Amino acid sequence: MGKLTFTTFVTLDGVYQGPGGPEEDRGDGFDQGGWTVPYGDEDFGRFVTDVFTRVDAFLLGRKTYDIFAAYWPKQTDPADPVAAKLNSLPKYVPSSTLTRPEWAGTTVIDGDLGKEVSSLKERTEGELQIHGSGALARSLFALGLIDTVHMPTFPVVLGAGRRLFAEGATPAAFRHAGGSITSTGVAINTYELAGSPTYGSY
Repeated sequence: MGKLTFTTFVTLDGVYQGPGGPEEDRGDGFDQGGWTVPYGDEDFGRFVTDVFTRVDAFLLGRKTYDIFAAYWPKQTDPADPVAAKLNSLPKYVPSSTLTRPEWAGTTVIDGDLGKEVSSLKERTEGELQIHGSGALARSLFALGLIDTVHMPTFPVVLGAGRRLFAEGATPAAFRHAGGSITSTGVAINTYELAGSPTYGSY
């Protein structure tokens, strides 16, 4: 049985929207896209490459899928570890509106999300990876299906944009499983889901 891992880039105030460029995701009037770019360095590149060396299949939300499908099929350098995996491995997209995906290797899943993803985990040998896809990730957190979270936190506050854990998020506890800091100050942390929060008082 495989492991469902979630990799997302967030700001100090929890925004995950539009990390890669100004035009990546302007939903809800967001105009600060590309906030990760000034922090790219060799340390961060090694982290991304390492994540993609472990993937066996991808699970992508519809918006992230559309963004990826518009870019990655055009990247054909076989030495590019990200493009090589995204273009060759299976991609699963929970959607009721995506009917004729053109990106090779794409399968649309439109049944019960919990059952479909549980089945995918059972059929995957290694890692089933989610990238971005905040709305999908929140749904899967609520179902207790995400095993591992890789969360690079960038030293910037935007004050606007979609937040990963907004009001109403499902309570959960995590165990810190590793971390590092890049030369530009990005704090890369890995967490394992550890059940529900526990409470006490001082």
